[in-house]
Amino acid sequence: MSACVPTRTPDSPQTERVHPPHSPPPAPHRRFHVAGADVSAAIAVFLIALPLSLGIALATGAPLQAGLVAAAVGGLVAGRFGGSPLQVSGPAAGLTVVTADLIHRYGWRTTCAITVLAGLAQLGLGCLRVARSALAVSPAIVHGMLAGIGVTIAVAQLHIVLGGRPQSSVLDNLRSLPAQLLDLHPAAVAVSVLTLTLLLLWPRLPGRLGGLLRKVPAALVAVTGATATAVSAGLTQPRVELPSWSSHALAGLPEGPVLGLVAAVLTITLVCSVQSLLGAVAVDKLIAARPGLPARVGRSDLDRELLGQGAANLVSGALGGLPVAGVAVRSSANVHAGAVSRNSTMLHGVLVVVAALLMVPVLELIPLASLAALVMAVGIQMVSLHHIRTVTRHREVPVYAITTLSVVFLGVLQGVTLGIAVAVAVSMHRLARTRITHDEEEGTHHVHVRGQLTFLAVPRLSRALHHVPQSARVIVELDGSFMDHAAYETLQDWQRTHTAQGGFVELTGRRSGGGTVHSGSGSEDDEPAVPPVGVAVSAGTADSPLTGCRCRPWTPWRNHQCDGPMSAPPPGARATEHQEGLPEEPSGEEPDGRTGALPAEFAESGRSAAANGSATPPALTEPTGQAEQNPHTQRVEQAGPTEQTERAEAPGAAGSRPSARQLLRGISAFQRNTAPLVRGELARLAREGQQPSQLFLTCADSRLVTSMITSSGPGDLFVVRNVGNLVPPPGQESGDDSVAAAIEYAVDVLKVRSITVCGHSGCGAMQALLNAEPGDAQTPLQRWLRHGLPSLERMADAGRPRARLAGRAAADAVEQLCLTNVVEQLDHLRGHESVARSLRAGELELHGMYFHVGEAQAYLLGEDSTGEGEPEVFDHVGVVDLSA
Repeated sequence: MSACVPTRTPDSPQTERVHPPHSPPPAPHRRFHVAGADVSAAIAVFLIALPLSLGIALATGAPLQAGLVAAAVGGLVAGRFGGSPLQVSGPAAGLTVVTADLIHRYGWRTTCAITVLAGLAQLGLGCLRVARSALAVSPAIVHGMLAGIGVTIAVAQLHIVLGGRPQSSVLDNLRSLPAQLLDLHPAAVAVSVLTLTLLLLWPRLPGRLGGLLRKVPAALVAVTGATATAVSAGLTQPRVELPSWSSHALAGLPEGPVLGLVAAVLTITLVCSVQSLLGAVAVDKLIAARPGLPARVGRSDLDRELLGQGAANLVSGALGGLPVAGVAVRSSANVHAGAVSRNSTMLHGVLVVVAALLMVPVLELIPLASLAALVMAVGIQMVSLHHIRTVTRHREVPVYAITTLSVVFLGVLQGVTLGIAVAVAVSMHRLARTRITHDEEEGTHHVHVRGQLTFLAVPRLSRALHHVPQSARVIVELDGSFMDHAAYETLQDWQRTHTAQGGFVELTGRRSGGGTVHSGSGSEDDEPAVPPVGVAVSAGTADSPLTGCRCRPWTPWRNHQCDGPMSAPPPGARATEHQEGLPEEPSGEEPDGRTGALPAEFAESGRSAAANGSATPPALTEPTGQAEQNPHTQRVEQAGPTEQTERAEAPGAAGSRPSARQLLRGISAFQRNTAPLVRGELARLAREGQQPSQLFLTCADSRLVTSMITSSGPGDLFVVRNVGNLVPPPGQESGDDSVAAAIEYAVDVLKVRSITVCGHSGCGAMQALLNAEPGDAQTPLQRWLRHGLPSLERMADAGRPRARLAGRAAADAVEQLCLTNVVEQLDHLRGHESVARSLRAGELELHGMYFHVGEAQAYLLGEDSTGEGEPEVFDHVGVVDLSA
């Protein structure tokens, strides 16, 4: 119900904000309120960020305070101005190699200046709103870059773990590793082993106590345990050194060759931006998995995120901190810890500042070997087996492998550049890879083209077509989504020549609109036709009854099937293959800008031309509905009346029965049009098993399409359908426990969160209940419908309120019984043990629903409809704002 809100005219002097009548004024805005969930999440992220920031600073060779500065600035600046509220920014392991190389070449102060310039570059890119362009980088390149950086980090930190010092490159570290193994430092090795052991075993603590202990971050436990052991045992080894903040080095003027500095700025900008933007997308996926959180947080604004990262790098570099980027480990910990706003990220930055100022004596007890072991473990984890399996599944192993090896041995910028070049080469290879086969079957030659038909495939296409004998019957099957002009002309010229020599050519393929493209030519007077550029096509023959269906998702349909074949025209009538042919020149669109769908005026002109027997109806018309030309009929016209009669009278032909043709046509349409779209999702469901969120119990009526009226897809609903959407009460001797078994399986095994009982208008089962006589014979249907007798009694009870629709009472007795039956079956549901148990635990919800078929309108039973003194009201479900 809408509230009347007084409006203010433009010249009204009133400026006060109004609120709906009969409602209290809005509460005063509390500016600095921080939710408790954000506080706990900030503490969890801080405990992870503190040791990691020190470890990354150690790995780069920068002052250790630089890691703390970057963590604080990433939390406060990027957290406040970034576009991903729950992403946590700070010094990232992915920047370790780049930063270490810059410090080695130019020194620390120039590296800080490069970070400032990279921040300015990010701000410029954010103002240009090009953030989404960074997502065009192949994930195989990003994963390969991170893997290469991880290998470099792990090899370098291994020297510190063994008690030595790392070299400047991976090759130097590998060459000096044997000598380092012969010169072990027992104290450093012991501390490192203890750190790695705690880091590995802490997340695997068993039992209830282990579950409580696992809430403490493993990184904090590992570093704290190693530090406490080293201090108590009196081990002598290098420890963290945090000089006074008064001597902290800030950014200076950049010194060095201009081209080298520009390359360094571009490298920092690229790595920081790509890592942060991909991290924001990953955080969105984590947020979407938390019920109720997406609507509160919203999706990331990538351009704003790029601006926030640029501001953070600008401030961090100016204050002498490391480069800043979004960090996956801290961001995922923030989401999983229950954060609900950007306050958690900012509060974590405040905690880092407090620790950097007040916890210096404690931090200086940490052994460097423990931090090195922690960072080495992070580097090893960056070589993800999950990423390797993903790139293998998508056949991008060469891109991943070359990027990884190039980053390890050449550098990050060079590795990414080579990775992009390889990715482009792989894409071009796939575009140019076209398989063309030629075979003969029962006197018909089949030329099958799989892949994109470009000028690169023209020689092979011409060779295959050249092997087709003159005057032969040919079916050219085009299975691709693109055809360029060279291939178009080659195919058109060959078709004209072949038909002029008395041959027959049929081009088959799939329209982007869901139908099948067919074109036949049998005489030299016929205009050759070929598929337009950009139209997806697929195999099929005009003989087949399966090619006759061109139903689109929700056009008018009769049992969602096309009408039967049109009657053949009188002998001598011209074939109208131009209606299903293709345009003279390549075109990817229809006149109204859509592929495969024409406006009404074009369809009408096509029908008129067909009715008048015109040989050349208006160009690009596509018969639809009852005027649709069936490909089978069209081929009959071209073959002649004798062949038509033979095919029509052939006994035992496949699909000769109307019901079989209808079934095969529907299955073929699914396999051709829908299966390619859902195959990936169904493969995932096959691997993971079904995990529906709802049990939907409704009538077997053919007019109820559950997936349509609930906008659901595969794996969303566990559906039980029976006559009358009945739920037999538990304990009755029904002779059929299928409904109870489905309820038990859905609640106890599948763990559904809700059960919906859906009735509908014009239910035949309810009509049968009303018309049933007491002495009727007990047929299976009547024995089943006795579970609906309590609904009859409930409707006849004058002491009970009548179920009604919002705004009106039931139209007649049948509709009244349909509504009452939904309420009664919900009561039956509550009597089932598994349902009652889940309701008591608050793990399950029950919903009543009524669907009016004639109005295509859904109604939901109100939550406060108890049936005790208050009417059960089915509320109208209209359009709601799903983003609220």
